[in-house]
Amino acid sequence: MTHPKNELLFLALGGSDEIGMNVNLYGCQGKWLMVDLGITFGGSEYPGVEIILPDLEFIEERKKDLLGIVLTHGHEDHIGAVPYLAAELGVPLYATPFTAGLIKGKLEEEGLAGEVEVRVLPLEGNCEIGPFKCQLMSLAHSIPEMSAVVIDTPYGRIFHTGDWKLDDEPVLGKASTAEQLTAVGDAGVLALVCDSTNVFNSSESGSEASVYPDLLRHVKASRGRVVVTSFASNAARLQTLANVARETNRKLCVAGRSLNRILQVAQSVGYLKNLPEIVDMGSLDNYRRNEVLVIATGGQGEARAALARIAEGNHPIKVEEGDTIIFSSKQIPGNEIAIGKIMNQLARRNILMITEKQGHVHVSGHPGRPELAKVYGWLRPEILLPVHGERRHMAEQARFGLEQGIPRAIIQSNGDVLRLAPNGPEIIGRERTGRLILDGDVILPADGLTMSERRRMAIHGIISVAVALDPAGHLFGEPSVRLLGVPVEEDREDFIAEACEAAAKAATTREKDETKLREAIRLAVRRVATEWTGKKPLVEVLLIRDK
Repeated sequence: MTHPKNELLFLALGGSDEIGMNVNLYGCQGKWLMVDLGITFGGSEYPGVEIILPDLEFIEERKKDLLGIVLTHGHEDHIGAVPYLAAELGVPLYATPFTAGLIKGKLEEEGLAGEVEVRVLPLEGNCEIGPFKCQLMSLAHSIPEMSAVVIDTPYGRIFHTGDWKLDDEPVLGKASTAEQLTAVGDAGVLALVCDSTNVFNSSESGSEASVYPDLLRHVKASRGRVVVTSFASNAARLQTLANVARETNRKLCVAGRSLNRILQVAQSVGYLKNLPEIVDMGSLDNYRRNEVLVIATGGQGEARAALARIAEGNHPIKVEEGDTIIFSSKQIPGNEIAIGKIMNQLARRNILMITEKQGHVHVSGHPGRPELAKVYGWLRPEILLPVHGERRHMAEQARFGLEQGIPRAIIQSNGDVLRLAPNGPEIIGRERTGRLILDGDVILPADGLTMSERRRMAIHGIISVAVALDPAGHLFGEPSVRLLGVPVEEDREDFIAEACEAAAKAATTREKDETKLREAIRLAVRRVATEWTGKKPLVEVLLIRDK
């Protein structure tokens, strides 16, 4: 069993070789510290599932040695697993006021408010957790209070960036300066554990303040209703849009549960205090169409979010020809089809749409190459450890860091046990990692029987067969066959007749073992399905014996 001795270890349980589900462990002198506990989101490979959780088996088996969880910021891929997994770990969480507010809201929703301890740290605050001395450093990102974690250990200093970018005008809050980061580098940095998301971008991400002029221009140009969709967590964008609304004499309307949650938490800790008048969705008809600016969720095409329902016409907020929709966000890879569907629905109604291709209405929250190079120069780490990226992102950042003069870089995957000191970096072992799915209210293995069967049903369909036998083993009536998702369409009745015939023939073998008899019937019916369709549907057999 992996047990950190007089050394400094790193182990990612999520967030390496992928973007999302960030879970990072640091091990030292027999103890572990976790940084972030996030989720990712399901796609077509997980039918019926929205949330994917990290499998924490490794640290659950060692939870007596886990001392705490430091959370860098409030994005779902960094805190989303807290309400599902933190109570089991039984250790305190450390977070800044805004991030702590989001966490507490999640815990309350799950009825866990009293079961997980949340320790609130001030901005730039510090804490000592066993052999780990942690200092928070504020960095810019697309959510308030993103905090890098400087972790001092007996074997060297780690600078764990979290998600970040450089921004001299961040709109909300203040980020650490070049002088502050240089001072950290002057004290010596063993390893920089760094966000890799935008490593292929040759330009800087840009300041949040820079989007204001174009957002203002497009809103001023509209003579109708304006709906702006952005990432709900981007409270700085909410402030920017509030400033635009005030400048254009528009009131604000906020549409979307997650937006309202961010607004509430942000205001509770001192942000977004001077907003223009906010009007309720139900009262929009009391205002002319050019008197309100609507901020809505759903810019990534989420089916149940406000923008999708607005596009479909089944939301209290109505749009019509002459109105404008501004997509103040970037398309996340994989969401293109869903976003395109919404855009096509809006285009059919002659709604004007503005995206980042038509105007400077969005900036990223992750660093491009120039920003990476600056931070390398300020911190001057001995080792670069890329995280928060697919393999291509992490490999490119390792190459770029070496080109910029960092002495050593290493690429690891979830499950690789990496010794950083002494005599590192070196991969010294491998531990099992995996994924869990939140299916309704149940947490299951992502590679378990449930998901395997659901994929097969989705791909091949399902056939239910009921066969009744009398005490002598003869058929009692005709077999019954029902289909779901089996591609026979107009030949359905003929197919069912042949499947029933095959089931009847298999059932009259006088086989005494019921398990073997069910299997014979199942194979016979599936053989017919394969001959007819080329598919291998799931076949469920109900065997009834009359005693």
